Amino acid sequence: MYGLLGLVVLALDIIAIVDAAKGGGDMGRKILWIVLILLLPLLGMILYFMLGRSKAGA
Repeated sequence: MYGLLGLVVLALDIIAIVDAAKGGGDMGRKILWIVLILLLPLLGMILYFMLGRSKAGA
């Protein structure tokens, strides 16, 4: 059970890292988000998807 949960978190972390790398903004902000996602896999990914993604209209 925990192995499957780990794979799901890993997949979502990879998606978050790729999204952060491709997203707009300056390089420092991208690197900060990627490091946060790598250091805190579950919490970093959740924070990125809630706070870090640029808004579509903004």
